[in-house]
Amino acid sequence: MSLGMMEEEDLAKYFRLQYGERLLQLLQKFPNIEEQSESPSIRLLEKKKEAKIMHLAMEQKKETFQRRMETLSLRWEELGTKEAQLKAHIQKFEQFIQENDQKRIRALKKANKERELKRQRVRELAKVKQEMAALRLVHQQLSARLQEYSIFNKYLEKVVENSEFEEIHEVISRYKTLVSMHQDLLQSAHEGQEKIEHAKARLARYLDEKDDEILQHNNELARLQMRFDRARSDVIIWESRWAHIQNTAAKKTLLLGTIKMATLNLFQTVSKQLKETTAVSLEDTHKQLDLVR
Repeated sequence: MSLGMMEEEDLAKYFRLQYGERLLQLLQKFPNIEEQSESPSIRLLEKKKEAKIMHLAMEQKKETFQRRMETLSLRWEELGTKEAQLKAHIQKFEQFIQENDQKRIRALKKANKERELKRQRVRELAKVKQEMAALRLVHQQLSARLQEYSIFNKYLEKVVENSEFEEIHEVISRYKTLVSMHQDLLQSAHEGQEKIEHAKARLARYLDEKDDEILQHNNELARLQMRFDRARSDVIIWESRWAHIQNTAAKKTLLLGTIKMATLNLFQTVSKQLKETTAVSLEDTHKQLDLVR
């Protein structure tokens, strides 16, 4: 709040509180117009005097109040400055605490990392110790095996002495060559055996397939033989039926010829008796019969 606004509002409030009752009391002390017995000029002088006194008192109070307000304003400014300083100090303190927290967190992380690194190194050291112990054991085993195989070295030295070889490594190289040739021969034999087995398997499959084909052909031949036998029996039956049909047809043809001759004879007899000449074919038996009837 500005000093001008404080002077106007607070000054009015101050005078209302300080002088309200006093002015009322002073006004009550003044006598009524009806009761006044003194002259107007005296009363006017007295009122001016009282007003001057009151004005002086009010000026003094106003100066006192202004001094107090100035003092309060200065104190407010000091308090604002101290508040700003306090805020800056608090901000610096918070920043200091935050930095300390960050340092503490970094220190904790670094300590945790160092502890983890230490544990890892301890584990690695234990693993290396185990590996060293295993290597010592392997070294002991190899030393024992070397001691055990030393007799072979002596044997190879004697072989070199009693053979065409000049060094032990030549004997070993020759042995490796022979072993390699032996392995190659075994591999070749194994491959040959596998080829033979594969050929046997293919032959067995081929024989099985051909046996199946022969069985199928035999079944087909048996089926065709059955059809042939059935057809041959059917041929005999149909031949007998055809012979019967031919015999029956011959008989019917003979009977038909007889009937035609009889019909023709009868037609000629009837024609003679009736003495009528008709143009009827000798082969048209039906018309002949119609005329006979």
